[in-house]
Amino acid sequence: MSMRTRRSVRAGQYVALLCYLVFLAFPFLWLISTTFKPAPELGSLHPTWIPRHPTLDNFRQAFDEQPLLRAAANSLIAALSAGLIAVLIATPMAYVMARHRTRLATAATGWVVVSQAFPFVLLIIPLFLVLKNLHLINTLWGLIMVYVVWALPFALWMLVGYVRAVPAELEEAAAVDGAGRLRTLVSVTAPLLAPGVVATALFAFITAWNEFFFALVLLKTPEKQTLPVVLTHFLGAEGASDLGPLAAAAFLATLPSLVLFAVIQRRITGGMLAGAVKN
Repeated sequence: MSMRTRRSVRAGQYVALLCYLVFLAFPFLWLISTTFKPAPELGSLHPTWIPRHPTLDNFRQAFDEQPLLRAAANSLIAALSAGLIAVLIATPMAYVMARHRTRLATAATGWVVVSQAFPFVLLIIPLFLVLKNLHLINTLWGLIMVYVVWALPFALWMLVGYVRAVPAELEEAAAVDGAGRLRTLVSVTAPLLAPGVVATALFAFITAWNEFFFALVLLKTPEKQTLPVVLTHFLGAEGASDLGPLAAAAFLATLPSLVLFAVIQRRITGGMLAGAVKN
């Protein structure tokens, strides 16, 4: 392949990547534009990307109409708790499944993958009955339990892959040097596995933060509803919606996931091999 052909292929790849990024960013950019538009511009037959008269009235109206802060606090508690609990449970399980490749571990991994194909509707009735017997209906702890159960299979599947990526020879070398099992796990395996644990916790957090169906069914009291459920309150009868406040509230709902990922993404990518160079 000639140099000119390689450059053409590379340029085509960059163009395709740019088009894909534009495709992904379009809904979010349009949401931002809608958030700062006044009511007359929202009803205009000729919409524009940049608001002609930017305003913050949509944010004020959104906070006046719905208890967004309380709903965001409920979502934050549920998402953080679910992510932390799921990781604490999945990490030791993943280590055992990755290091001891038995038929039972292989079958368990297959069942984890298959369980992700189950639709929400198939699970909601058994979950509702179990939570009712435990007196956890209309409680955040009941919702957290559901989120943990839902996130655990995929979290386990992800962590098994991360554990297998850590060379077992490093643990064997530490054992030869006289390190005990616990010391090896803490000093050798844990630093290498930390980026995967963080990535898995982020996945569980985002899944719980954006979840709507379980929260809608299990939480009845307005004071306990999560942010995705409260967003539906901006929708009126016959599909009518208060578009400006809805866009403002939806924009605020997307910020925690974006900020969290922006904060930890460098640690995820930069910490992959950090443990391998520690003494």
